[in-house]
Amino acid sequence: MKKLILCTFAFALIASNTSSFSQDVEEIVVKGKVLYSDQVTALKTPVPIIDVPQTLSIVTDDEIRIQGFRELGDIVRYTPGVNTSQGEGHRDSIVFRGVRSTADFYLDGVRDDVQYYRSLYNLEQVEILRGPNALLFGRGGTGGIINRVTKKAVLDEQFGSFDMGADSFGAFDFAVDYNVSTGEKSALRINFHSDTLENHRDYYDGDRYGFNPTFRLELSPATTLDLSYEHADHERFIDRGVPTLNGEPVEAFEEIVFGDTDTNLQTLRADIYRANLSHEFSDTRKGNLVVQYSDFQKMYKNYYASGYSGGDTFTADGYKDPTERTNLIISGNIVNEFQTGSAKHTLLVGAEIIDTENENYRYNTFFITTEDDNEVFNITRPINFGVNAAGVRTYNDFTADLKSSTESDIEVTSIYIQDQIDVTDKFKILLGGRFDNFDITVRDIKKGTSESREDEEFSPRAGLIFKPQENVSLYVSYAESFLPRSGEQFKKLDANAARLDPDVYESTEIGVKWDIRPGLSFTASYFDSEQTIATRDSDTGENSEIVGLQVDGIELELKGQVTEKLSLAIGYSDLDGETAKGGEPREIPEYTASLWATYEVNDRFGIGFGVTAQGESNIKNDKPGLILPDYTRVDFAAYYDLADDLSIQLNVENVTDELYFPHSHSTHQASVGEPLNARISLRKTF
Repeated sequence: MKKLILCTFAFALIASNTSSFSQDVEEIVVKGKVLYSDQVTALKTPVPIIDVPQTLSIVTDDEIRIQGFRELGDIVRYTPGVNTSQGEGHRDSIVFRGVRSTADFYLDGVRDDVQYYRSLYNLEQVEILRGPNALLFGRGGTGGIINRVTKKAVLDEQFGSFDMGADSFGAFDFAVDYNVSTGEKSALRINFHSDTLENHRDYYDGDRYGFNPTFRLELSPATTLDLSYEHADHERFIDRGVPTLNGEPVEAFEEIVFGDTDTNLQTLRADIYRANLSHEFSDTRKGNLVVQYSDFQKMYKNYYASGYSGGDTFTADGYKDPTERTNLIISGNIVNEFQTGSAKHTLLVGAEIIDTENENYRYNTFFITTEDDNEVFNITRPINFGVNAAGVRTYNDFTADLKSSTESDIEVTSIYIQDQIDVTDKFKILLGGRFDNFDITVRDIKKGTSESREDEEFSPRAGLIFKPQENVSLYVSYAESFLPRSGEQFKKLDANAARLDPDVYESTEIGVKWDIRPGLSFTASYFDSEQTIATRDSDTGENSEIVGLQVDGIELELKGQVTEKLSLAIGYSDLDGETAKGGEPREIPEYTASLWATYEVNDRFGIGFGVTAQGESNIKNDKPGLILPDYTRVDFAAYYDLADDLSIQLNVENVTDELYFPHSHSTHQASVGEPLNARISLRKTF
């Protein structure tokens, strides 16, 4: 309660001490129910993309639907500078410019760091920002972030839609979106989805549903309150992929699952409550206060291949990992526009308080034949985990070997300020910084010990923008972010780590943005990033710093309406990296390239065509001989309006039925990409 009062007081204090000026603050433009893609809601300030000195991509709900995207990984496949990681088969895991993350996810600009696969049913758009983002989002964001913008209730309107689809694997999905006015100044919007999951792999199945009502109340002409509740219930089979041999995934194992139908399982129960209060203090000043509470219960357990050296047997390992987490986040900011002389300022001042409690257990597999977490089994389809390779009966007891049990308390207090200064019509400066106090205590229940660490970090951000003409900007930017030694998921903090400073990531980027015409834009950028790691000499006990992961590269993107009938999205990235040991890092493809084209044949009929390509990438750091081969995948779409309010759509993935391995968690866990798959869907609007 003290923290809530403190944050509310800070919010009011900022408002009362900010001068009012006559110029209008530019609003986020809304067209119908879809946010324009030339605005970035995740940036908190109403600044057009062309004036943001940072590479970013936006995918709207229309694009999600037309391209048949079902998860964030599908979107990432068509985005330059980012690629997917396996995530052990139970979570979103994205590699942002060579930095893998399972926690740099946000919901309406608020942290969403639990490990799970996020649904897309209730989204207005998805924003993918590259480069360190600590100023606006705090710790993490070391390579980039993904922000999901949810659908909100709309006043004075009644509309709705339902979508249903089925694919050739046997998966079925259903979604409803309905908005209704509940009074002159209020509205209710309900989004619901239900999916049954299937794919090409044995045992794979699952169910997930989500329910998200939102309520909007106009308290006054200047004040709006949005209330939201989201419930998610997910269950799915975990597939850890196939082993490697001679440095590459074994293609002969493409149909073999190195897991068990009853053991490889992930479950999620989540409840997210949010209140968002927006107030216009004047024509030039707006304030926003968000209070979000979330409760997550997550469990995953699995078998996977931990060893293979050829032949008809492999070594299996596994674990069970239940996690419970609650997050209370209070975030407030003021955006103010004012003039000093000839310079125009867009000033953002904000504060954030986060209180997190996390409980985690990790149980190793324990096979009775070895009394260990490893056992050797025959490679069969299906694999029999009840008899080992010597023909002896065995079984696993997940309760016999508790590897770790921890309870973590995290308190974070942040203050940030950012000023975008229009010095002239052609020259702009972006300056800002964020101060974070990150305080964590991790209690090791199994060992009976406790460790604490408090970090106080300042993360600067600066950018210069030159606009030779209104539709062209040249920019250079610098930003920093940090990651505490407790990691992204706060599961452990030993005595050695508790004595070390956080890892610091810094990045410099130069680029050009060109709005070729309204609705068509081109972006090109070059970046250079570096990680600094605090270390401790085990002999002398002295602390020092070393250079960690270094990544540089280029990103290109052309996106928009080329003609009245043709729209394009073209992306390309070429990244190079070096580890702290001077070797090649994992999960950085030699290149990524993508193309998606949509063509309106007539007013009722349209087609889409997509190609994604990924170059070779290392499976492990400093192991250049252990690779995922390059691949190219072709997708297709067609849609037809049966009536003004009814449409049918066909999406075909991997038209050429290519065998490919998109990512791997470790040496013997390479995921098998989906073969040819067709999905038919219907959409009804009302």
